[in-house]
Amino acid sequence: MTSLDELISRAQVLLSDGHSPEQIGDELSLSMETVTWLLTQQRSEEAPKDVHIDWTATSTDARMLDLTAEMMIRRYEVAIEDGPPPIGPSETDFDTIVGISLSGVPMATLIAQGTGTRLAIYHPAKHNPTQKKVGSISGSFAPVAGHSCIIVDDVITTGRTLHEVVDYLRSHGAKPVAVWVLFDKRGIKAVEGVPVFPLYTVSRID
Repeated sequence: MTSLDELISRAQVLLSDGHSPEQIGDELSLSMETVTWLLTQQRSEEAPKDVHIDWTATSTDARMLDLTAEMMIRRYEVAIEDGPPPIGPSETDFDTIVGISLSGVPMATLIAQGTGTRLAIYHPAKHNPTQKKVGSISGSFAPVAGHSCIIVDDVITTGRTLHEVVDYLRSHGAKPVAVWVLFDKRGIKAVEGVPVFPLYTVSRID
């Protein structure tokens, strides 16, 4: 079985288990175009240009996740230390970590613990089962109004969700300070003026 066959099989298993295509995209760190192609298996059509990232060796091990959170914190600290002036504390300080559900939540939790900050959880619009697709902050965790926030997710695939979160935070009285991600598949430097700090950048060479 090829790696593509394995990916198709995983997508089909997730679908049969009740996952929506949007959730499958999150689980496999793939764009919706790629998920649709995998599920329909339209081999006659050219596969979308995408990169699959399998980081389950880390995501299934709590200790490795904790170490990864430490690296993400250090990544930001080094970037701020080496960054060009006149960036000051008011532009880089934060008191709230916003984890994007689902895959960004474990990392956000560990980062909040490591930085002694508050934890908020954002539910993306694509996960909303109603016809009116809107995103929301969980009422069971920290509110964001009046707070400076770091947005945390695992992978940047298209960047649409990050734009959504930045807009949501600003419209609800919060200040998005930075975006932290494990893997950036798009080479995005900023989202609506909010700088992006990936731990790893994935580049496709054609």
